[in-house]
Amino acid sequence: MRKNVFLAMSVFLVIAGCSNKKTLTEEELAQIPLAQRTGLPDASGGFVMAVKGETITSDEMVAALEGPFNDLAQRSDYEQFKERARPAIEKTILSRITNILLYQEAKKQLGSDMDENLDKAAESEVRKFILGFNGDTAKAEEFLKKMGMNWADFKDYQKKMILSQYYLSSKVPKERPVTYGELVDYYERAKDTFFVTPAMIEFRLIDIDVREIDVSDPNESRLQKAGDLADSLIKRLRTGEDFGELAKRYSNGYGKDAGGLWKPVEPESLAGPYALLAVEARKMKPGDIAGPIGGGDHIFIMKLESRQERNYEPLDKVQKELEAQINLERRKEAIDKLGESLIQQAQITEKDRFIDFCLERIYQKNKSTK
Repeated sequence: MRKNVFLAMSVFLVIAGCSNKKTLTEEELAQIPLAQRTGLPDASGGFVMAVKGETITSDEMVAALEGPFNDLAQRSDYEQFKERARPAIEKTILSRITNILLYQEAKKQLGSDMDENLDKAAESEVRKFILGFNGDTAKAEEFLKKMGMNWADFKDYQKKMILSQYYLSSKVPKERPVTYGELVDYYERAKDTFFVTPAMIEFRLIDIDVREIDVSDPNESRLQKAGDLADSLIKRLRTGEDFGELAKRYSNGYGKDAGGLWKPVEPESLAGPYALLAVEARKMKPGDIAGPIGGGDHIFIMKLESRQERNYEPLDKVQKELEAQINLERRKEAIDKLGESLIQQAQITEKDRFIDFCLERIYQKNKSTK
């Protein structure tokens, strides 16, 4: 998770590090991170929403979002799907709107005096794109055609992304020093996500499934017979018999063939009848055997192999990471506010209806491919 955070942070830092002057050099343009080169939109048909003279079609949004929501659509009715999918779909569509508005603001501020350098930077992106197909121009062009684009469309797309991200960088506030109080406060909020080594236990288990116990007499109690088996196994273990061998022979549960060995797990992740094992493990030292545990449908005998206590990296060891994360959050907040402000100023009346239309189309298309 921490790697993902710092990957995102590096993108924001490159954007924010660009100059605020009005004319960019080709070298500066080349350093601005560009949009991904896969999944470029097909710009045809469907519900069309106008955004300050440009358009977004439902077809392009549905094509981009159909795949990621396939599993959810297949296992949900429409109301469930709408509740769970709408926030993500809305976020993607609003991001698309914001990109258009950012580009328009950038053009307004930067004017046409940088067109030559911008064109060179876009040409550079065309070359990089072709290299992504091992230098095969025909394959690259075929891919673009499938996306409903030609080379001119692709260059225009890259120009828009360069301008948009440059405008964005000029609006992000410069970093201010992070105070010690902010570090402490953020550490307390973030330590369980970024700076924790979770508690883990590793154990062997003889899981006697009461329902699997054979009884010859219909009046005989499976639970009683399972309890008697557990008691006899405990006695055999105390006389030195091997836990793993007994697990292979008598366990009905996970890891039987591996001598009842479970992979290391967080105690809190154990659920159902196995939750009792987490409680028992707190009382045990590595090498201890406990049992019989439980009652209902399962009777357990447990051997604790190892235990790792939950602990945190101290604040002084992660101070640099904390500062980077705080600056990342500040920038993200500033960028989100800028996007919200631009969308509000644009007064796009069809926005909510367009989102609902795309949501329904994504659901219907996934259902039709079942």
